[in-house]
Amino acid sequence: QVQLVESGGGLAQPGGSLRLSCAASGFTFSRRAMSWARQAPGEGLEWVSGIDSDGSDTYYADSVKGRFTISRDNAQNTLYLQMNSLKPEDTALYYCVSHRSAIAVLTTTDFDAWGQGTQVTVSS
Repeated sequence: QVQLVESGGGLAQPGGSLRLSCAASGFTFSRRAMSWARQAPGEGLEWVSGIDSDGSDTYYADSVKGRFTISRDNAQNTLYLQMNSLKPEDTALYYCVSHRSAIAVLTTTDFDAWGQGTQVTVSS
């Protein structure tokens, strides 16, 4: 079965950095687009970033553009999110999401499986 296991969350100071990882198994990782989404306390889910199956194209929410970088290693079945210049409003539970398609179609119907999430807290 599909498994997505996130890691790398934690506490960071404003302006700091964290790198999230997502280990994928149970499906052909190299054929699926992937995304990161997050949910802040008391808020709804927010899509953060997506990447096509071969890594050729990446997509970002305006709120993180220029600060976050999504990447993937298809040989290691791993998805990454490098987060720089962190802000308190980046505090959230971050989820790894697999798509049904090879292109990161940004509709909920294309989202397939979700990880359990990793907590990111940005505070001084």
